[in-house]
Amino acid sequence: MVQAYILIQTEVGKASAVAEVISKIDGVIQAEDVTGPYDVIVRAQADTVDELGRMVVAKVQQVDGITRTLTCPVVHI
Repeated sequence: MVQAYILIQTEVGKASAVAEVISKIDGVIQAEDVTGPYDVIVRAQADTVDELGRMVVAKVQQVDGITRTLTCPVVHI
């Protein structure tokens, strides 16, 4: 199992709606609208890195109102 944080920037005023839509995507553990340089932070998981990448590109980035994403895989060092 691979987990990652997805940091999302949205259009002005869209953070809450984006977080709500993303929270319903399979593999999303949590989606919260926040303040700071990013508007939404998501915790997601998938069986493989490739599946995680497909989820981000095919599902998360397609949500209306998103302007940019940054995916940060969780590592255990």
